[in-house]
Amino acid sequence: MPSASWTAPATAESVPELRQAVVDFADQHGVPEPCLEDIRLAVSEALSNAVVHAFRGRADGTVIASVTVGASDWVEVRVTDDGSGMAPRNDSPGLGLGLPLIRHLTDQFEHRSPPDSDGTELWMRFRLAPPGARDPIRAPSDADRR
Repeated sequence: MPSASWTAPATAESVPELRQAVVDFADQHGVPEPCLEDIRLAVSEALSNAVVHAFRGRADGTVIASVTVGASDWVEVRVTDDGSGMAPRNDSPGLGLGLPLIRHLTDQFEHRSPPDSDGTELWMRFRLAPPGARDPIRAPSDADRR
């Protein structure tokens, strides 16, 4: 199974670079849309959460993004930090919707402590649906409202 991992400073500037690395790797290994878009958004949210919430009282830290493309039916992504864990911040600019959004975009999701280190790991699994298997988003019809 092809896999890769990237490590970067836990800064806002690292988020787009790591996100793009994960998406490019998945794309190069045959992951189709709309799964790529789900991965793009979920990884962005996970990395942003790590940068904003994991390093309270610390000036530096690292984040790791890793991806494994399964044989033909799934993609696994991990976003790991070496911070002090996720906790709400009074000065946070966000609305607290990152984890619920990640949960919605993934087929499986776990928030856990990484093995053998401090910090947080967000483990995400995306099922590769055959073309046309996912229903497109559509506006509700009159029949849906009855």
